[in-house]
Amino acid sequence: MINRRLFLKSSGLALVAGGLLPNVFVRMAKAGTPAGKRVLVAIFQRGAVDGLNVVVPYAEKVYYDARPSIAVPRPGSGEGAALDLDGFFGLHPSLAPVLPYFKDGSAAFVHAVGSPDSTRSHFDAQDFMESGTPGVKSTTDGFLSRAVAEKKSDKPSPLRAVALSPALPRILAGSAGAVAMSNISQFGIRAGESSAVLSESFESMYGEAVAGTLGGTAKESFDAVRILKSADPDKIAPENGAEYPKGPFGNALKQIAQLIKANVGLEVAFTDVGGWDTHAGEGGAQGQLSNRLRDYGQSIAAFAKDLGSRMADVTLVTMSEFGRTVRENGNRGTDHGHANFMLLLGGGVKGGKVYGKWPGLDSSHLYENRDLGVTTDFRDVFAEILAKRIGIGNLKPVFPGYDCDERKRLGLIA
Repeated sequence: MINRRLFLKSSGLALVAGGLLPNVFVRMAKAGTPAGKRVLVAIFQRGAVDGLNVVVPYAEKVYYDARPSIAVPRPGSGEGAALDLDGFFGLHPSLAPVLPYFKDGSAAFVHAVGSPDSTRSHFDAQDFMESGTPGVKSTTDGFLSRAVAEKKSDKPSPLRAVALSPALPRILAGSAGAVAMSNISQFGIRAGESSAVLSESFESMYGEAVAGTLGGTAKESFDAVRILKSADPDKIAPENGAEYPKGPFGNALKQIAQLIKANVGLEVAFTDVGGWDTHAGEGGAQGQLSNRLRDYGQSIAAFAKDLGSRMADVTLVTMSEFGRTVRENGNRGTDHGHANFMLLLGGGVKGGKVYGKWPGLDSSHLYENRDLGVTTDFRDVFAEILAKRIGIGNLKPVFPGYDCDERKRLGLIA
């Protein structure tokens, strides 16, 4: 009998969603779910991206006064200039691949948006945003898990909620169940020539240890591994000439697109991308932030191009735990701030606009005399998407203790 601990250490099997992996690809062998199912794709920019250098308030002189070495030049000022959005805001030039979607009305930005909690801790801020309960540390599940649970379905797919990540993220943790995987083409038992023997032995051992209902679920887990191997999702190639950057983020979005095109019943997908904590050497039009944004923008544009007309059923939204200080620091970077930006792209988005009440950057309007203030709660953005695109009628269980009054919504979604 194989030692269980040794097996887990040497294999690539991840058991998630309450300790057991749901039946993932068994139903891919059947007819699958009909095309046209709406999908929410949420992206977390971990590390607190500098929203003021992403969606640039170039019409404010204070912006340039506060950032003498890292400000993005005004549109029309030469190489590296911001790309004009609406006469007041401009887009960082590294996000040029995203600009056409803004211009054709399928992408929008929200500025001065974020969590109302005042923490400047990455860990706490991410936890509060993923739980959907800012300031409350006792929440046990994530708000997207609660949203999935609230969305009633006669025959829910085991792939209705998927995270492209090594472990199940906080935002999808909960009773609804979700699948986490780093790579759909390597999902399963990986032990070289011994893979088949190890799989059979561990399947037998695991099934005996959790006999009954859980044993049946365990069996389905191994069925899923076998079917995934035969399905070979790598054959679902990018379409419409889309080319994803060869990095973790581009690969994650490529795989989410594969799942969408496979019609396996996906409703909520999540992934994250780090590297945004720019305390030193942030740069303006060029530099550390610019390099991260280039990969970010190219990946998102490739995702939209790959899906083509399918984007009518897909709404992509980005988030980050908080923004950065208005003033650059002595290391030509920025420290932890407050409000930030969000990007929305795809189905239902009333694009071509920067939404949100702009509080201004002069000292009388700054939060704690240093940061852009939050004028839109991130929960209002998600509430509008979940209500209008995913069809969740009752948002109280999704955001407990928060008033999701429709009158507070920005009108982002048609």
